[in-house]
Amino acid sequence: KVQEARRAPALHGHPADLTERPGVTVEDLALDLAQPDAASHIASATEGFDIGLLVAAAGFGSCGEFLSQPRDDEIGMVDVNCRVVADLCHRFGGRFAHRGSGGIVLFGSLVGWQGVPGSATYAATKAFIQSFAEGLHAELKPRGVDVLCCAPGPVRSGFAARAGMTMDMADQPGDVAREALSALGRRVTIVPGRTGRLLTWSLSPLPRSARTAILKRIMAGMAKDRVSAN
Repeated sequence: KVQEARRAPALHGHPADLTERPGVTVEDLALDLAQPDAASHIASATEGFDIGLLVAAAGFGSCGEFLSQPRDDEIGMVDVNCRVVADLCHRFGGRFAHRGSGGIVLFGSLVGWQGVPGSATYAATKAFIQSFAEGLHAELKPRGVDVLCCAPGPVRSGFAARAGMTMDMADQPGDVAREALSALGRRVTIVPGRTGRLLTWSLSPLPRSARTAILKRIMAGMAKDRVSAN
C-alpha cells in the first residue's frame, strides 16, 4: 500500500492493524501532485512493488465565483484533479494491462453531472473524471483491468476546509471506501453514501439547467463567508 499527500504528518496515522497484516507494506510519499513530475515520481518510487490497485482519491475544490478565486489555485486544481490522474492511469494502467489484472478507482462527484456556479472549475474536473472513467472502463476491461468511477456527495474529510465551505450533511469516508471496493469489477459508476444517494436521487430527474440553478443556491449556502466562521 502506497499513499501520498503534500504534508508528511497527514500520512503517518496508519491504523495499527494495517502495518501488522501479513504481506502489507506501507510507504509514505509526501509530494505536491500539482507539480509536473508528480506522477513520474510516484511511478519511480513504486517500481519495486507489485501494485494491483490504483485509487486516485486526492483532489481539492473551491467555493466562490471563478473570477474571485486565485488563478494559480484554479489551474492547480485542474492539474491535481485531471492531469495527474490521467498520467497515473496511463502509467499504472499500463502495468496492470501488461500483467492482465488490476483495478483503478477514480473519484468523480455528483457535481460533475452539470455545471455548478460557485464551484465551476471543480465541477468541470469531476465531469472529466466521469467521462474518462467510462472510456477507460470499456478499453481496459478486455485486458483484465477494472475501472470504477466513485461519485459521492459531501464526505467528511479535509475537502470542505480546503475549499472554504461548510457541510452540515456528509457521509463517512469509510462508508464510501467500502462501497467503492465492493463495486469494483461489477459497476462502472457508483454513488456511495446515504447523503450522496439522496442528493443524486433528488436531482437526477431534473433538466440539466434546473440542477445547475439548484446547486448554485446550495453552493452559496455552503460558502463560509456567508455563514459563521468555524
